[in-house]
Amino acid sequence: MRGSWRAERLGEIENRLRRHRWQGGRWILHSTEVQALDTTGAALLRHLLEQVRRCGGEIQLGNVPAAHAGLLQLVERLDRPTPPLQRRLRALQRLGQRTVQGIANSWSFLDFIGRFTLDMLPRLMRPWRLRWRQIAKEVERAGATALPIVGLLSFLMGIVIAYQGGIPLDEYGANIFIVELVAITMLREMSPLLTAIVVAGRTGSAYAAQLGTMKITEEIDALRTMGITPFEMLVLPKFLALLVALPLLTVFADILGLLGGALVADAMFGIGPAIFLERIPQELSPSNFWVGIAKAPVFAMLITLIGCYQGFQVGGSAEAVGRATTTSVVQSIFLVITADALFSIAFNLAGL
Repeated sequence: MRGSWRAERLGEIENRLRRHRWQGGRWILHSTEVQALDTTGAALLRHLLEQVRRCGGEIQLGNVPAAHAGLLQLVERLDRPTPPLQRRLRALQRLGQRTVQGIANSWSFLDFIGRFTLDMLPRLMRPWRLRWRQIAKEVERAGATALPIVGLLSFLMGIVIAYQGGIPLDEYGANIFIVELVAITMLREMSPLLTAIVVAGRTGSAYAAQLGTMKITEEIDALRTMGITPFEMLVLPKFLALLVALPLLTVFADILGLLGGALVADAMFGIGPAIFLERIPQELSPSNFWVGIAKAPVFAMLITLIGCYQGFQVGGSAEAVGRATTTSVVQSIFLVITADALFSIAFNLAGL
């Protein structure tokens, strides 16, 4: 062997090797005159040695530098089929790694919440120093611009609930209970949950993308250099804004959901809008409304903290921004649904 056995010359080397007919016998490998050898060349050399062995030949290593021998061993080890037991062990290893990584991420998230709380509380004691103009701008971005999509989805959800639930009720002559069905479902569960999911996909992802981009472009480091903490400038205005915007969006979703249900009740089941609106305060307690509103601030905190946390975790490249955005949406929706389930159990135990 001599010359350069690298990827850019493999075509020429293969053409030369095709002219040889390999036979049995004893072969001695010398590679001292090879000036360059990479893993691609080592793979080709190993394939050549296998051809000689299949022809009944015997291969001995002569003058082979340690670096070349190491590459041959690496290629042979990687090309060797993995035993089933080792594959199972690797699966268990991946499961263990993901478990440890999940615990580490949870601990890191709790650390982020603690540091944000310590930074936030002294500032809330001095409200005149808060960035109210930025908070108002965040309320507009998270709340006002989300009204069309939240209203449309809530209106359609009210239509679906009234239509799907009204048909079996009408068969038993109990179509008047469509009012309670739509009102309880929308006020207690669907309006706050649907609004939170829309905000998580729309606003939480925007938080992660914005902070992640600022992390890559070193704008966050520039803020620290100027003596401004990222929590003060970037997280706290978003946190306070969504605490205001999400309950208001939930009320808007309640109204549109009831409007959609009233439209179906009037068009298909003979329950006019006047009867629909009169029956709601007569048959339902105010707790059904306040239960749904009470969930909104908790959902807002989860969405903001997860979106900002994932944004701060970005590093390396623009691809990391996409991963952080996707992760923030998935985690936010998962925790929102989990929190909603816990709220349902707690309110049921409390008799609300």
